[in-house]
Amino acid sequence: MAVSLDAAAEVFRDAMRETVKKHSLWYLIKGILLVVAGILAIVYPVISSVAFVVFLGWLLIISGVVQGVSLIGAGKVPHFWLELISVVLALLVGFLLVRDPAQGLQTITLLIIVFLMIQGISKIVFALTIRPFESWGWVLASGVLGIVLSVVLWGSLPGTAAWLIGLLIGIELIGEGAAIALLAWRVRQA
Repeated sequence: MAVSLDAAAEVFRDAMRETVKKHSLWYLIKGILLVVAGILAIVYPVISSVAFVVFLGWLLIISGVVQGVSLIGAGKVPHFWLELISVVLALLVGFLLVRDPAQGLQTITLLIIVFLMIQGISKIVFALTIRPFESWGWVLASGVLGIVLSVVLWGSLPGTAAWLIGLLIGIELIGEGAAIALLAWRVRQA
């Protein structure tokens, strides 16, 4: 079984390599554009944060409308009322985000802060659980860093809300763009 999985993985890698090689120029351009977009998001974090919240709002509105249209005439479908509640929530949250992006920024930032705090606590507990293992201290340090970062961000609210999402999006775009561009460049050179 392991041999067939390895063979399948190799076939997949070969197909991917050929696809990337065939379209390497486009992958390279895409990677460079993502890096540029990431740099712009970091340079203008407030604009990119607001754009993200408005985009998310419209995405929820469109999703709610499409889901609502699919429910027309489906009143006897199991879980109809749950689906209808989902439609109403998507539309409501979408409209709230589009109507007041600043409030949406604060809400999403607060969720990120809570996530960092919970992640930090869980990493510390995990590190103390695996304590005899090698490098458990790095896991512990990562957890402490998450908690410290969440406390610093919490202390900077509401100012944090204006730039945090844009900064995170910028970092992600740069990372993804650099990875795609590097992949395309290496495949092109091979």
